[in-house]
Amino acid sequence: MTFYDPSDPRWVVDPMPHFDELREEAPIHRAPDGYWVLSTYADCLSVLRDRRASADSLHVDPERAPRGFAAARRADLSQSIRAGGPDPRPFLFRDPPDHGRLRGLVQRAFTPRRVAELEPFIEAEATRLLDAALAQGSCDMVGALAWPLPVAVISELLGIPGDDQEEFRATSGVLARSLDPEFLLPPDAVEARNEAIAHFGLYFSGLFESRRRDPGDDLLSALVAAHDGEDRLSHAELLSTAILLLVAGHETTVNLLSGGMLALARDEKAQAAWRWDRTLDATAPDELLRITSPVQLTGRALLEDFDVGDETIEAGSFCLLLLGGANRDPAAFDDPTNLHLDRHPNPHLGFGFGLHHCLGAPLARLEARVALRMLLERTAGFEVTDEGAVRYRPNLVLRGLERLPITLVPS
Repeated sequence: MTFYDPSDPRWVVDPMPHFDELREEAPIHRAPDGYWVLSTYADCLSVLRDRRASADSLHVDPERAPRGFAAARRADLSQSIRAGGPDPRPFLFRDPPDHGRLRGLVQRAFTPRRVAELEPFIEAEATRLLDAALAQGSCDMVGALAWPLPVAVISELLGIPGDDQEEFRATSGVLARSLDPEFLLPPDAVEARNEAIAHFGLYFSGLFESRRRDPGDDLLSALVAAHDGEDRLSHAELLSTAILLLVAGHETTVNLLSGGMLALARDEKAQAAWRWDRTLDATAPDELLRITSPVQLTGRALLEDFDVGDETIEAGSFCLLLLGGANRDPAAFDDPTNLHLDRHPNPHLGFGFGLHHCLGAPLARLEARVALRMLLERTAGFEVTDEGAVRYRPNLVLRGLERLPITLVPS
């Protein structure tokens, strides 16, 4: 029987053919551990756009919960919230009205005007990083460009001191696994994630106090000062929002940049086409996002019985939506396994859909356009130095490269 098995290392090394296999042989199925898996574009979209599908896992029925789902702990959290206690979860995992209230406060930092204002900063950082990479000739482009650029940008937006950015590399990488469903994680990963959350909690608590004493023109200062009616954000809401912004605000873009460079390095025709055709700046970032799918999957709890395909999934069930599979569905995209940098329209699900559509999407597109355009203009070509040394991190949701050795040919 074909089913989604996240313990299979193939899902880290090269998941794309296995997405195709699932979509063809078991597009909707209940995995042995008790959760439902959807992998076609139409089915994933139908769930993402429906208000009967909740991002809040507290709605999972313990009787239908996946194996390993911490039902008792979640019941305690639900009872505490109903009694007026703090909700420590980021708005990514919450429903209206709290989701809209928290997202609305953050969204002010991602207006078209604010994103456009960041372009000179992105250009300056990308220039500095590429200068160093080109001087080496061959280097790990994750460490040389894909990681430091998004970290610098989100730090600029949040107002995080530059001296602290390198410290984030190991810790935020661990924390990125916090977006993996907990029941899919081994115990050591859960423990490491909890330690990383505690670390960032202490770090941001110190920054919050600093901003209260001396506010600046940055997002952390705005969040500390933000009001919703008569109520300020609670300390738990401040922490969860800041941590989510730091992790989601750079990890996904790291994966887009590194995955995009790898896709271009393996496709000389696409690389040459974009190098000489600036009109592709408008469409190439989205096509790279579709083909790499930095966010591989997301989860939803069903509030009511839900008909999808030929199945009726019962209320209280938990569904995994394999966005990486949906983005390669030939029913939605012509020639989906290959790069078409001029693809338009491109209704990929790389940024999600609906209420939880990625609010940082304009910034991610800008970073990819600026950095990759600059890389193309400053090289005559680039290729993978050693395919055997290309290495991915073990994350299931935020899949991305750990190492990408590239040889750069100066223009």
